[in-house]
Amino acid sequence: MATTSATGYRETLEDIESTIGIVPGFMATLPEDDLVHEWPVFKQYVLGESTIPPKYRELMGLAVAASLKCPYCQAFHKGAAQLHGATEEELSEVAVLAGLTSRWSSMIHAQNYDYDTFVEEFEQIGAFLQEQ
Repeated sequence: MATTSATGYRETLEDIESTIGIVPGFMATLPEDDLVHEWPVFKQYVLGESTIPPKYRELMGLAVAASLKCPYCQAFHKGAAQLHGATEEELSEVAVLAGLTSRWSSMIHAQNYDYDTFVEEFEQIGAFLQEQ
């Protein structure tokens, strides 16, 4: 297992506090070497700039959180989406989309539907829609 220096850990804690105002307990209780590695990824993809705009990242996170039924993730991603300008209408739509994905996944899996057939049919649908 990789080890990290106490300086790297202290610098990580200082960076967390200067970035988000506190070091949340759920972060502080992680093993030091793990937090040193996890924080830069969290900072980049949750708080920083990436290819996907922040509001859309958080709406996706909320949809995943709803599917996982994780109240921690739901609270985080809903609040973060609102901080990035998500409207109540968008939040409501995320709930519908998360439910649709889970529902159709359950129905298709219950049928044990052939995956290759599914992909072929989706490609046919895509080609038809592009022609419209």
